[in-house]
Amino acid sequence: MDKNQIIGFLLIGAILLGFVFLTKPNKAKQEEQQRIEDSLRRVQEKLYQEELAKINQKDSLNVDSIKNIIATDTTLNDSLVNKILVDKYGVFANSAIGEQEFITAKNDVMEIKISTKGAVVQSVNLTDYVCYDQSPLIMFEGEQNTFDLNFFVNQNLIHTNELFFVSNAENNFVDATKEEKKITFRANVTSDSYLEYVYTIKPNNYLVDFDINFVNLDKYIPSNTSFLELYWNEYLRHLERGEKWEKDNTFLFYKLYQAGVKSLKIKKNYVEEELTSKVQWVSYKQQFFTTTLIAKNHFDYAKISSEDLLDDTVNLKLMKSKITVPFTNTKNSNIALAFYYGPAKYSIMRKVKAGENKMQLEKMIPLGGSVLSWINKGLIIPLFNFLGKYIGNFGIIILVMTLIIKLVLFPLTYKSYASAAKMKILKPEVDKVVERFPKEKTVERQQATMDLYKKAGVNPLGGCLPTLLQFPFLFAMFRFFPASIELRQKSFLWVKDLSTYDAILSWEANIPVINWIFGNHVSLFTILMAVAMIFSTKLSNTNMDNSNPQAKTMQIMMYIMPLMMIVWFNSYSAGLSYYYFLSTLIGIIQTLLIRRFIDEEKVLSQLKEKIKNNKAPEKSNFQKRLEDLQKQRAMGNNPQKPNTTNIKYKKK
Repeated sequence: MDKNQIIGFLLIGAILLGFVFLTKPNKAKQEEQQRIEDSLRRVQEKLYQEELAKINQKDSLNVDSIKNIIATDTTLNDSLVNKILVDKYGVFANSAIGEQEFITAKNDVMEIKISTKGAVVQSVNLTDYVCYDQSPLIMFEGEQNTFDLNFFVNQNLIHTNELFFVSNAENNFVDATKEEKKITFRANVTSDSYLEYVYTIKPNNYLVDFDINFVNLDKYIPSNTSFLELYWNEYLRHLERGEKWEKDNTFLFYKLYQAGVKSLKIKKNYVEEELTSKVQWVSYKQQFFTTTLIAKNHFDYAKISSEDLLDDTVNLKLMKSKITVPFTNTKNSNIALAFYYGPAKYSIMRKVKAGENKMQLEKMIPLGGSVLSWINKGLIIPLFNFLGKYIGNFGIIILVMTLIIKLVLFPLTYKSYASAAKMKILKPEVDKVVERFPKEKTVERQQATMDLYKKAGVNPLGGCLPTLLQFPFLFAMFRFFPASIELRQKSFLWVKDLSTYDAILSWEANIPVINWIFGNHVSLFTILMAVAMIFSTKLSNTNMDNSNPQAKTMQIMMYIMPLMMIVWFNSYSAGLSYYYFLSTLIGIIQTLLIRRFIDEEKVLSQLKEKIKNNKAPEKSNFQKRLEDLQKQRAMGNNPQKPNTTNIKYKKK
């Protein structure tokens, strides 16, 4: 081994010894690190005991719990606290500690309160409305309502509802009654890197624009991030008098992107659904008010749920949405959203836009299917609004509207009654024709009866068709009145609120059968409606053929129907029962007037003259086939069997 090799080996040995010496663990540092880890473990164990249901250790590090433990555990120092916060929140650690404040913003129609913790709207008060008990109408309130945007910065999952934002609002109040105001909230990483929420409130407007800006956060957010997750939970409060009716009319609606509006079908106390298509908006709608989250672009996915709160006297339902928000990671990324906090009023909701596109929020108002909706939107609502400009009392508006509708439909009513009257007057002549044929010859009987009707110019269906044409208006009203916020808390006579039931008798006790059928009250307009229907039925039965068993069955059903209506309508809108009562009452008056102008003897002589002068109408192909079939059956009850009675056989 030469000199150079020896020197080389010595140098290698020296390097190895130096490496071992330099990398030797520092006992003091090891002890400090161990102490921090032990303390951190101790904090986490306490947090587990307090919060119980958390799974991931980092996710269990709630800031408020950390602060409580710090206050009682003197072994924890600032460096450990900072480590805990950095471990949990990464670059947003400085925004994890702060004092919660509330910013109040108002315009002409609402007042909203926004918390600096999470920069979320904590309550909304619609100042033009009040609750059934005359208290302020607060749509939702409290920290149990969450709006939490989740995303990663480096390896940390950020929950925005745990961050403390800094607001630009002076004196924690913003007045937007005269001009548009923007309220900004920032969770800072550095002076030029921050997460920003911007609320834009406009005068006399229920729509609040909501922009989420990521400013210079692209270096912290993973480059492959293509979406964020948003958790939106809201407890819907009891706002109306009829709690059951209100709950039955509280739904979660959504609109698919470039598609129609749908609702989450409630079939049990809890129901959920996954929306795998793009979503335009999600709405938590109560009977007359709604909170809607709108994407000015779209959401990629949503998992929505609705749960009845059976033992809660304040809230009706809990609605939840887990929403996937599309995201492009740039230096200045923006998510453009909007909130609609307001009444479910057709004239307002139909004008709501996101950008240039109408959001079709009015389709949440239950105005019926295509035909009924057309009648309500094209005729009833414009007429109702027109009358509202000149008449201050909504009970009088309903009366005038009913009179107008009944006058418009009067030609159909007259035609229906006249046709039924002709059928009754012609009944003796029909009986004479029927008596000429034995009972087994049903086809001949029917044919002769139809010939008589044709000669007399009477259509047996002439009374049915005009009546059927009036039904869409009755059904349209059935949809219109319960959905009309205009009737809410409007009084008339003994009724304090035309949008709900008008109880003349109520009780607190639980009467097993009665409560199941009626609820705990009896509505006067429902009783009046049923009584009017009984009189109307009795009046219309004078034109029916009482000798026909089917007609008798129909009469019995017509008398049972008003009793059933009492059960169905007892908890409905008093405005609806009032309208049906007026409509039936006016119908009775019209029938009595028509009856006075119809001379039955004169009509009978006119019908007889027509029968005498008119020739027997030519038989249709269908009638001819019926007659041929009847003859074949009479010959042998087998149309295919040849008649061999008169065939003679030759002898062979």
